[in-house]
Amino acid sequence: MANETECGVSSRTERKALQKAKILQRENERKIIRLVGRILKKPEVERSEEDASVLVLHRETVEELCKRKIRRNELKRKQEEVFDTADDLKSKVRQLAVTVKQAKHLVVYTGAGISTAASIPDYRGPNGVWTQLQKGQTVSSSDLSKAEPTLTHMCIRMLYKKMLVKHVVSQNCDGLHLRSGLPRHALSELHGNMFIEVCTSCSPVREYVRLFDVTERTSLHRHCTGRRCSHCGSELRDTIVHFGERGTLEQPLNWKGAAEAAKAADVILCLGSSLKVLKKYACLWCMNKPVSKRPKLYIINLQWTPKDDLAVLKINAKCDDVMSLLMQELNLQIPVYDRAEDPIFSLAAPLQPEDEDSHTRALIAPHACPVADPGNAAKAAAVQGGWFGRGYGKGRKKKKAA
Repeated sequence: MANETECGVSSRTERKALQKAKILQRENERKIIRLVGRILKKPEVERSEEDASVLVLHRETVEELCKRKIRRNELKRKQEEVFDTADDLKSKVRQLAVTVKQAKHLVVYTGAGISTAASIPDYRGPNGVWTQLQKGQTVSSSDLSKAEPTLTHMCIRMLYKKMLVKHVVSQNCDGLHLRSGLPRHALSELHGNMFIEVCTSCSPVREYVRLFDVTERTSLHRHCTGRRCSHCGSELRDTIVHFGERGTLEQPLNWKGAAEAAKAADVILCLGSSLKVLKKYACLWCMNKPVSKRPKLYIINLQWTPKDDLAVLKINAKCDDVMSLLMQELNLQIPVYDRAEDPIFSLAAPLQPEDEDSHTRALIAPHACPVADPGNAAKAAAVQGGWFGRGYGKGRKKKKAA
């Protein structure tokens, strides 16, 4: 018994000693990294012989810090916005116009960049949501009830009407494609729609379109909106697909339509998307086909995308600027958005009496209200929660107190 006790004490002592040794080793490695980092920041002419000997002694650390610097610079380069010159832009748009005219099955993939003109922030731009969060800045979400389809949304609608575009695949949850007048069968909203809530207990799934953001009480893995189905009484859910989640709803996601469109496409036009999420959806890129038989790829984005090297043409410009020039080249008129004719008013389902006070979000009105003071209005419109409130806090972890 005494031997067992001594063995137990000995093993605990050894574990503690080992843990202490690991802690000391890590601290020593940090000191070396800080020391080498300070030396590398000095111009070579200002480094002493002692500095030189430290760099020789810790050659592996030097190599690692140099690699880190290269990675940081590469990341910074990819985040920079690049603008084509006016002449290059016109030349590229002419080339794009020829492709649009000749395409047999053109599919458009859209991202947050087409909605920035509607005062909806993007994600990875210089002032994007992820960019600000990475800098430790606080991001206040905006009341999107006043947002309207942009020039790009309206151009896409006209291109579809003229049968130049066959299908639109969108990552956006803002519902602006639907509100532009684009038919639902021609639209796949892969990450959901902030104006739609559904009853998954009904068969088929019952859908309710609302005139307000239904995601006020929802967030990652918490999709119940607080209202109930008028037919079966079950809890209604939003349609938003957050990071790490797999969307299974038939509508508004319409994955079937997106996959079929991609399969038939001979040209894919990517508008305002970083493609860092879309690239993971293999079915959208026909990766099972030989390279020569895959759709030709055209990209419009100010920043680098992981598909740039595969693109036939990359246009570095704002989406509205490109689409305006494109419509001129195609000799097509850009339709003007009329809020009174917004399809959402005919699609919207009225709330039940008990649900009248179930939300605090502003309703979309048939006519936009004038704003007297944009600065104060922006502050007043800031809201929390939902897909653009708690939803954008993906991956944020509170630091543990030391």
